[in-house]
Formats: sequence, structure tokens, C-alpha cells
Amino acid sequence: MPAEIGTKLVSAKFGNEAAKTLAGYEKLGGYQVLRKALAMRPEDLVNEVKASNLRGRGGAGFATGVKWGFVPKDSPAVHLVCNADESEPGTCKDRELIYWDPHLLIEGMIISAHALRAVHNYIYIRGEMMREYAVLVRAVEEAYQRGYLGKNILGTGLECHLTVHRGAGAYICGEETALLNSLEGRRGQPRLKPPFPAIKGLFGEPTIVNNVETLMNVPIIIDKGAQWFAGLGVGRSGGTRMICVSGHVERPGVYELPIGVTFNQLINEVCGGVWKGRKVRAVIPGGTSMPPLSVDELDVPIEFDALMTDERIRPVEVRPGQLFDLGGGRQLRTMAGSGGVVVIDDHEDLVKAVWRIMKFYAHESCGQCTPCREGTGWLEKVCRRVANEQGKPDDLELLASIAHGIAGNTICALGEAAAWPMLGFLTKFRADFEAKIGKVRAA
Repeated sequence: MPAEIGTKLVSAKFGNEAAKTLAGYEKLGGYQVLRKALAMRPEDLVNEVKASNLRGRGGAGFATGVKWGFVPKDSPAVHLVCNADESEPGTCKDRELIYWDPHLLIEGMIISAHALRAVHNYIYIRGEMMREYAVLVRAVEEAYQRGYLGKNILGTGLECHLTVHRGAGAYICGEETALLNSLEGRRGQPRLKPPFPAIKGLFGEPTIVNNVETLMNVPIIIDKGAQWFAGLGVGRSGGTRMICVSGHVERPGVYELPIGVTFNQLINEVCGGVWKGRKVRAVIPGGTSMPPLSVDELDVPIEFDALMTDERIRPVEVRPGQLFDLGGGRQLRTMAGSGGVVVIDDHEDLVKAVWRIMKFYAHESCGQCTPCREGTGWLEKVCRRVANEQGKPDDLELLASIAHGIAGNTICALGEAAAWPMLGFLTKFRADFEAKIGKVRAA
């Protein structure tokens, strides 16, 4: 049965200070599922996660169990890496999960490591997360002291180690291969794929990289069962979803919600509506790298498949009035992404908001790929002059052309992260951009 608003899985311990300690976590039943999981065969754990319809909560929404299945079965060494380098603008869920329930993440990692036969494993945490880092390191130390980590865990003969590694504030290191390079002490730049990390990852060995929220769902799946977890969701997406809401709403915050909740429900029922009695103009559905939704597109669920018609957003030929491919099935052409929902009211200057987004991605480009290195800076420059009413008559076509030149032509998705919102806003809110150009002509 699909979950109802108010269902709490990974956020059940929010606000409970005692749950951050090992004693408090154990008192609430913590690490009991670990004992059950260690008695299971690794392949059975993988199959259970596959059947649960757990999808990656970091942005791509890829099926977790399927991803685990890509690891070669005869690999002598495998690594599990938790991506806690949360840096997508508008996203702030993982830091709350780590802060309030660090042992659930650790238990999820140990179970997942057993499923993958991974011995040496890592949590890559964003360097700015000082309070979360302190809580997490203390929890890892407690787990080692109690025998949940280390050699011969719980007398099973199994070995599992966990290292917490701090990043240095680079957005690009949220991309899994750049993260692996950083873990190895190299420059945080993405790798060419293939080979994919599941085949050749950390230290050249098979590696699975999963998001914080993803791994924290694993003990719940093993405890309650795959079918129960799958039944809470809709379609191909099981469980619930952590959503971060910012922008122009009465009650911004981090919420755990059923995947079938629509954006209108999220804004009006969960967040108390748009602030100051204003109206919604646009909604960014999954972090600023995602194209926006317009006000007439908000009755769609927050679920992954509902927000796109294909696995990728495909730009098309640049032509007036149709800068972005919105065709086929649903007309949304966006993604659920990292769960960072940004609500924009009808008083906001959308063009200036887009410029601010472009400025972020230009700053965070690692510079490895020419289209991204040059294109993101160019987007920012042109968008800035349009936003400041200094644009030229052909600037809108120029912005679209630059974005098309970036999308699909870079090693990692940071190029698309800049191109997609630019194209999405140009397509759905073209009149706002034209008005800025019109003021230049009128002057």
C-alpha cells in the first residue's frame, strides 16, 4: 500500500538527540537487522534490494540492486563508497540524515558491504559539514569499539572497515569518478567512462558509489522485506523520498514524503503554501541542475519516472519558440534529481535567478572539458548582460546555442547541469528573457 504523508523511515529519529549515540540507537533496535543480514548470503541481499525498487537518491535514480549486480562476482577486492558530498544547490537532506541518525548509515553500509563482499569502505563527506563530520566520526568509533566494524564482526569471521574522508568543497567531487580521484589523493576531475566504477573504480578495483539516503534505506528493506518497501512507492520507485524545500514557501525545510505526492500537494499541504499570499511562478524539482516546472505542471508526482519521458533530456535544433525538446508523452522533460525543490514566486526576477545559477556552474567547472570550461563562463557572461538589461537582440539564440554546444559533449554531467536549466527556462519562460531584451531596444 502506498505510503501516506507522515510516514517516516530514514527520518524517524529526527529530533532525538539520544539516537545519535550507539547506546541510544541500540535501545531503539539498532544493529539488530545487521545480525539478520550477516546470516544471509550476499547474493540474497542483492536480490532483496533489487526487488525493493530502491532507486539511487543522489540524483540519477538508478536502480540500486541492479547497480550492485554490475560488480564482477570473482573480484578479489571490492569497495563501497558513500557519497556524502552533498553540494547541489537546493539540497540539504543528507547532512540532516547524518546528523540525526549516523548509526543507521553505518549499519546500512555494513549490510551493503556484506552484499558486495567489500572489506575496505569509505564515506566521502563534504568538508563544510563540520557538525555532521564530528557526529559521524564519533559514531564510527563507537561501532568499532562495539565490534560492528573491524575484523571478525559479531563473531561471524567477516571483516568490514569504514574510513571517513573529508572533501575540500569542490562541487565536482559529487560526481562519482571525480570523488574517487579525490579519495585517491588526485585532482578531483571526472574520469572517462567506460570503464564504470563497478568494474574499475577506487584504486583500479570494482567500486559501488551510493548516496547517503540510499544506503540508509537498506536496513529498513532487510528488516521489513522488499515487497513491503516496494509497496510504499509507486511504479518502479519503492519507499519514500527525502525532499528539501527552499524558496518562497511558508514552511521551507527537509521532509520525508511518499513518492506519489505531487508538487502542488508539497507546496500547499506540506509547506503551507507560497509566502506573503503570492502565487507560484516556477518550481525547480531536483536541485538547480534540473530544468524547471511551470505553474501548470505541478500536479505531477515527485517520482523519478513521472518527471521525464526518457532517461535523458535531449536538446534539439535551436529555433525560435522551441529551444528545448519538450515533446513525447509528458511535456515536462526534467528530473527528480537530488530532491532539492526550489519554489519561485511571481515576484521573482526569473532571468536574474537563472544568471545566479549560471554563475555557480561557471565557478564550479573543473576545467577539464573545453565545452564546459568555456561554455559555462560564456553562459554566465551573456546571461548576466541580459539580466541587467544590457543584452543584444540575438542573445537568446546565442544562449541556446551555447547550451546545446555543452550538453552531451562533456565527460561528466556538470555540462548538462548548466545547459539543462538554461534551456528549460529559455523554453518555458522565454517571455521573461524577451522582456529584458525589449527594454534594451526601447531605450
